[in-house]
Amino acid sequence: MITSLLGKKIGMTQVYDANNVIIPVTVVEAGPCSVVQLKTTENDGYEAIQLGYSQKKIKNTSKGELNHAKKAGLEVAPRVLTEIRLTEPSEAKLGDVVTVEAFSEGQVVDVLGVSKGKGFAGVVKRYRVKGGPATHGSMFHRRVGSVGMRQTPGRVFKNQIMPGQMGSKNRTVQNLRVVQVISDKNLILVKGAIPGANGDDVLVRTAIKGQCKSA
Repeated sequence: MITSLLGKKIGMTQVYDANNVIIPVTVVEAGPCSVVQLKTTENDGYEAIQLGYSQKKIKNTSKGELNHAKKAGLEVAPRVLTEIRLTEPSEAKLGDVVTVEAFSEGQVVDVLGVSKGKGFAGVVKRYRVKGGPATHGSMFHRRVGSVGMRQTPGRVFKNQIMPGQMGSKNRTVQNLRVVQVISDKNLILVKGAIPGANGDDVLVRTAIKGQCKSA
């Protein structure tokens, strides 16, 4: 069964392994997460579990959110809610708490997050387009060039690279190895980089692929 846990990105550092080799890791403060809702095939048409992470201030919580949390025995509504699809019925119950102890060292995980937003960017920055000559009065420097070409094809192709919003996209980094689990501080040290800025919310789950990946 796929195990998932909500958390936030703390930052990157490096640790030594048993062979005194430096490993770059990202520190993730994961959980504890409460089971807020269970969905079943009989009632909802599919199996899923809804996890809640962190807490919202009472003044910022709507009545509906508060009542939804109270059904799971929670006095305060979670700040983040995420639904995890399952392939088989879950053994969890409402109000159960999932912690980093659900993961183990050496395990392979996927990390889902939102990449850093870079604002509106041109094609040179956004797609690393070469651009035109820088001198000799070319009048063509940091643009993409022709996109329509008159009669043939007489239109702009789909997925044509153009200026626009850069970053702030949902991204999944797959097959990252768990280097260390610090249960008393709710920390998971994952080898490599993950999406987002420090403090952004992320989802750590059992890797869907690559379970036989060596350390």
